[in-house]
Amino acid sequence: MRISVEVNGERHEGDAEPRTSLSDFIRHELGLTGTKVGCEHGVCGACTVQLDGEPVRSCLMLAVQADGCSLRTIEALGAEGEHPLQRAFHERHALQCGFCTAGFLMSLEPFLHEHPDPGEEQIREALAGNLCRCTGYAGIVEAVEQAAREMGADRR
Repeated sequence: MRISVEVNGERHEGDAEPRTSLSDFIRHELGLTGTKVGCEHGVCGACTVQLDGEPVRSCLMLAVQADGCSLRTIEALGAEGEHPLQRAFHERHALQCGFCTAGFLMSLEPFLHEHPDPGEEQIREALAGNLCRCTGYAGIVEAVEQAAREMGADRR
């Protein structure tokens, strides 16, 4: 099937078999390999992208379901300079191998826009859909708190 999607601000058209997952389309047809494929069951969150501004598990969606939609992948985050979340993850040592990081960032960026001053409990709830096998979550929570402060300062 021929599909048309806007990806990171650019229109892309391509052919996708009806059974092709969105994650495979992004990685193999578009060549954007920042989106990782982990469990392929929607549990780990590594494949999270933003579909029309909302985080979605790209391993659970079919590419044809994204036809006519706007996608944002990790490649777009910080394209105009380091995003506060990226900086905070680095500074707070909130990643080790990095495999899960793209999924965390793509889930957390819209969360911080909706919750500009989140408490720890809200942050931990927002993190619940993403799994990391390397780090403890303390550094990740601290990174989100730091990014929220920085993004709040930028809004003023």
